[in-house]
Amino acid sequence: MRHLLHKRILFPILAVLIFFGTTAFKNDFFEIAKQIEIFTTLYKEINMNYVDDTNPGNLMDTAIKSMLNDLDPYTQFYNEQDVEASRINNAGDYTGIGARVLTLENKLVIIEPYKNYAADKAGLKAGDEIIKVDNVTVADFKDDAANLLQGAAGTEVSVTYKRQEKTTTVKIIRESLEIKAVPHYSMVDEKTGYVVLRKFNDKASAETMSAIKALKNQGATQLILDLRGNPGGLLSEAVNVTNIFVPQNQLVVTTKSKVKKYNKTYYTQREAIDTEIPLVVLIDGRSASASEIVSGALQDMDRAVVVGTRSFGKGLVQRPKSLIYGTQMKITISRYYTPSGRCIQALDYWNRDENGKATRTEQENYNVFKTRNGRDVFDGGGVQPDIEVEFAKHTPITKAISEENLVFNFATNYYYDHKVEALKSFELSDSDFKDFKNYIKASGFNFETKTEKALINAINVAKEEELDAVIKSDYNDLTAALKTYKTNAIDANKTQLKSLLTDEIIKRYFYSEGLYTYYTANNIEIKKALTILNNPSQYSSILR
Repeated sequence: MRHLLHKRILFPILAVLIFFGTTAFKNDFFEIAKQIEIFTTLYKEINMNYVDDTNPGNLMDTAIKSMLNDLDPYTQFYNEQDVEASRINNAGDYTGIGARVLTLENKLVIIEPYKNYAADKAGLKAGDEIIKVDNVTVADFKDDAANLLQGAAGTEVSVTYKRQEKTTTVKIIRESLEIKAVPHYSMVDEKTGYVVLRKFNDKASAETMSAIKALKNQGATQLILDLRGNPGGLLSEAVNVTNIFVPQNQLVVTTKSKVKKYNKTYYTQREAIDTEIPLVVLIDGRSASASEIVSGALQDMDRAVVVGTRSFGKGLVQRPKSLIYGTQMKITISRYYTPSGRCIQALDYWNRDENGKATRTEQENYNVFKTRNGRDVFDGGGVQPDIEVEFAKHTPITKAISEENLVFNFATNYYYDHKVEALKSFELSDSDFKDFKNYIKASGFNFETKTEKALINAINVAKEEELDAVIKSDYNDLTAALKTYKTNAIDANKTQLKSLLTDEIIKRYFYSEGLYTYYTANNIEIKKALTILNNPSQYSSILR
């Protein structure tokens, strides 16, 4: 067994050494070979001599992931199961129970059952906690428990779940599910088409083109392209989506790398569908990567007005690399640059602070670039909208509340306590918001600001220097002011919190499809986009 293990270790190492010896890594060959030899020796000694039995696979997995943690979060190792999940993400094919599931607080929870698919037909609801899949107890499963739900279409799986303290077991027949890049498109009014693009898989541009053509046939003479919450995907599809609105042979994005063959320029390849139709692109802090290529390119070309909040700021490009035994890695190979020449990467993973955290470019250090019409645009931290919707920007308190799943959990309780029948006229009342505040209080939620952390550090340093008595009065005043701020912070962010709650509650009753319909009548960013599109002089003045 050990002989086989040694062969499995030796062959990949030899392959790596040969690779390094025949590429641009020649200059570092000795140091690389030395470090690999050290690691191989250490790995062998641990597996042979450690007092308890070890799992070679788990040790190697930990070693690989620890090494990659020193790079950026997008350079990742994929085992066989991860490779399949990545294929599903890019191709849009999925076989399982037809629901989005997530591990929340070490529990496997249904986030959203897809309308009319297996989980939905079996009666599963958002908020249901899956505690057992077939004969496997989720709490005892060491890997990603969501994998237990996947399997060949037509096969049966037994799912035991808990809802409102009641446990139920159902039989579900797995089925194939096409994950749409464009889950919704519709007319907002008699002349405005609305297209939601949620991911850049290999169907993104085709689905977007099909939606736009359908909307134009319905009378659309102006468009809103919604990229909010779109985490990105395939760079080639970002180029193709941009191509829908700009002519052939236009520069969309440039990638720059230390490896020359990865230095590329991407131009539009086809005839556009419409180069003149007025266009507003919606983005937010979760619009990343390919979404930023599209919004940044259209902004640089003065082809669209960008509305919303600053995007995520991911200006790094990854490429998959096949490894042995069906594994794979995704490695950051380059940075991308919009047509004006700006890189909108927000975090610097190569120059970290004293705590090992990636640093963020300060606004005063942003560099200015020019659009085709001479407008100022900036690098250093995502795509800045032409028109910012301030309320939509998540504040530290709203982020903390969302990350604690308080919005999600309150919406679950709300669903079982209320009936909602009218979609477009739904509105969360002040009484409902008061209930939410009480729910937050009862949960024990404690929001610690960065300022608080800094003050605690400051008073600790002051004690070491015996200066705490000198600053005690000022310190007490500051902590009292912070306490008052925290008490009032939820009310100060009422508009945004009500919006987050409304979105989550609407999905419970009417699924994501209903949420998009609700948006067309009520969403503030869409209303802002309509105001701009319906005022041609304002639209033109922004782009000038």
